[in-house]
Amino acid sequence: MALTLYNTLGRTLQVFEPIKSGEVGFYGCGPTVYNYAHIGNLRAYITHDTLVRTLRERGYTVTHVMNITDVGHLSGDNDDGDDKMVKSAEERGKSVLEIADFYTKAFFNDTERLNILRPTVVCKATEHVGEMIALIKRIEANGFTYQSGGNLYFDITKLRAYGELALLNLDERKVARTDMDANKRNPYDFVLWFTKSKFENQALVWDSPWGRGYPGWHIECSAMSIKYLGEQFDIHAGGIDHITIHHTNEIAQSEAATGKHPWVKYWVHNEFLIQDKGKMSKSAGGFLTLQTLLDAGYDALDYRYFLLGAHYRSQVQFSYEALDGARNARKSLGDRIRVLAEKAGGLPESGAEIGGNAAAYLEAFHKALDEDLNTPRALAELWGLLRDQTVDGAEALAAAFAMDRILGLNIAAGARQEAEKGNPEEIAEIEALLAERAKAKKAKDFAAADSIRNTLKERGILLEDGPTGVTWRRI
Repeated sequence: MALTLYNTLGRTLQVFEPIKSGEVGFYGCGPTVYNYAHIGNLRAYITHDTLVRTLRERGYTVTHVMNITDVGHLSGDNDDGDDKMVKSAEERGKSVLEIADFYTKAFFNDTERLNILRPTVVCKATEHVGEMIALIKRIEANGFTYQSGGNLYFDITKLRAYGELALLNLDERKVARTDMDANKRNPYDFVLWFTKSKFENQALVWDSPWGRGYPGWHIECSAMSIKYLGEQFDIHAGGIDHITIHHTNEIAQSEAATGKHPWVKYWVHNEFLIQDKGKMSKSAGGFLTLQTLLDAGYDALDYRYFLLGAHYRSQVQFSYEALDGARNARKSLGDRIRVLAEKAGGLPESGAEIGGNAAAYLEAFHKALDEDLNTPRALAELWGLLRDQTVDGAEALAAAFAMDRILGLNIAAGARQEAEKGNPEEIAEIEALLAERAKAKKAKDFAAADSIRNTLKERGILLEDGPTGVTWRRI
């Protein structure tokens, strides 16, 4: 069966056909690194990861590009509000680049704990200003810009298809003059390059043909995606809040520069995570981070399971009760895997053949994902497989592990860790040797301590001395 995706450009389910056979260019909007990502932000990256894993499982070579916005993003996407990076730096008494570095590391720490695969390319806006200037010069040469009040603007009236993604009817969307930048000819025009703004002593500025200044937010994604994926590529993904302004403006400036339409073939947007009071946002305060959940006793993969239980295009309401359900389900999943492993006499080898009823479940699992990433149904197929007493245990495990290559719940790794712990008698023996070694070290009998270390190493047990004591693992 062919993979189908809901394309926001056209609002229809469409069969996925890459521009170049066997290869996929994928751009997913990354974070603006002025604060921790909240759990609503992280939903987008679980969606992107599920899509990338699905494509790779189908045999595609996927180039996944993610931007890091560390300059130019105002709190209002339509060129208004405070500079998010500058405001955060001032509040914390740090430089903008220090803030960006800290929160970039925090973001990738979160994605690693959620078992989100690292993108092929991670590109920082501040390291690609030259590409942005070059792209703006192409837009200008093609007649789509004007200068006003010291800034360079994109003139949307020059682009016939402006607003196609968002289904905008500009005649019906009136904006009061008092609500818009006085330098704009049209309320929907947007800044490509700032040389003057309400921010004095802007922290990061560069020389450009239009004066010393900094880029608008929208141009960043266009310049970086074109650099790494070419002037036309397959998939662009992000949250639904990007449709009306950010992604609409990305399309406008990219197609104005290249003259190619469509710039992106498929647009994939995930819905919001909502709380009782509505969409989770940093501006509203009191947002939840992944660390908040971990501090409350949950595992990061409990949250991943929670998100996979809802379709990416449906709003999902967060509650701790719902997260409890996901945690219990994930625990039951691990328990079931362990029971099957015991019955099968161990875990299957990587690449083990899958046949019979197990293969039928795996086929149904892939069919669910082929239908616009239907992860709730895919999870149901996994549970059906594990509960079906007619399926051979070893084949059921092999199929479950194949499913998890897309689900990313680490069920295979968890099962192997349990298997590697050994039987209680063996563990007791290891702990006794560790206690004996500790006594030897305390008595400064280092020869005896080293002898115990070497004995354990010969048995495949590696000791690691750290500030909190000694730990061991199998090698």
